[in-house]
Amino acid sequence: MSDTPERPLSRGQRIVLCAAAVPMVAFGGMGGVGTYSNITSVFHRSATALGVVAAGEGATLVLALVLVGLTMLGQSAPAAVRIGLWTLPAVASLTGAAVAKTVTEAVVFAVTPMAMCVSAEGMGLLARRIVVYRTGVDAEAQRRNAAVMQRLAYHRARAANHPDEKARNGSELESWKLAKKVGAGDALLGANLVDVQRGRMTDGADAALAGMFGLPVTPVTPSAHGVTPAPAPHAVEGADEEGVTPPVTGVTPPVTDGGTQVTPELETVPSQPVTPVTPPEEPPVTLEEIAAVAGVPTPVVGEPLSDEQLVVVLRHLRYTDDPPLSYRQAVAAFREAGFVGGEQRIRRAWGSLMSHEESGA
Repeated sequence: MSDTPERPLSRGQRIVLCAAAVPMVAFGGMGGVGTYSNITSVFHRSATALGVVAAGEGATLVLALVLVGLTMLGQSAPAAVRIGLWTLPAVASLTGAAVAKTVTEAVVFAVTPMAMCVSAEGMGLLARRIVVYRTGVDAEAQRRNAAVMQRLAYHRARAANHPDEKARNGSELESWKLAKKVGAGDALLGANLVDVQRGRMTDGADAALAGMFGLPVTPVTPSAHGVTPAPAPHAVEGADEEGVTPPVTGVTPPVTDGGTQVTPELETVPSQPVTPVTPPEEPPVTLEEIAAVAGVPTPVVGEPLSDEQLVVVLRHLRYTDDPPLSYRQAVAAFREAGFVGGEQRIRRAWGSLMSHEESGA
């Protein structure tokens, strides 16, 4: 079963669907009336004409109602129902062509019962699409995929373990033929694959833009003892025109003692070790704390989660690393941690989380 909640039909959708269903029923009924008139013109007996209509259009209508009922219940139709929807109108067409007196009448009598066949198929397809739209479950596609996967598993096992080499080669070829049919006609599978590729393209675009707009940072190396080196001699203000460098400030000039020049000693400033200031590390926010802030029970691994708990788990997983995880990375961490949740619900919870972040920003 899918975790996607049922979506109600809007008023406009109901009106359009009813407008589409009415012509199907009307033209199917007109086909039955036409068949009755054709058979009556040949046999001149209404009972015979009613029997032909009941065996053709009537039986087709019954199968159509069975198909619609099973589809609305979320179940696939048996093969006998699907075959009968085309076989019975075909039998009625052959009957009409056989009893016609001329070639023109044969063509008209053969085409008339097909109206009921098309109407029945149209109603069945419309009912199926309504169920898929509301519940997200395509029972017919699941039936086809299950049958293909069952045959594929059999032929893979036969190709690997059968004692006859010819049988193994035949199953190997059949396996590749069946591989082309896996997922064919499954709209939900296609939508999920598109979402996965969209996530990968988003991650790739994000990495490309980060590489394009990321500016390199030039580190500043301080001089020894924290003193900035003096500028070049030619850049010092106060230099005379002959390029004589003025005395350096802070140096005691030489002292003359009885005609003897005494060179003063420079004071040596001992270097002080610089202790780097490390900011206090903030403890990581736990899943229990996020759940308490959100006002929901703490999510438990292996148990079904509510929509609010899914948002809490995704928020916790997203910020377990720097930079925050993307959707694909968060889903992978979600599965690895052992949490339970359907793909549709996870995608919807992620959208809620992103919307909350954008509104907060």
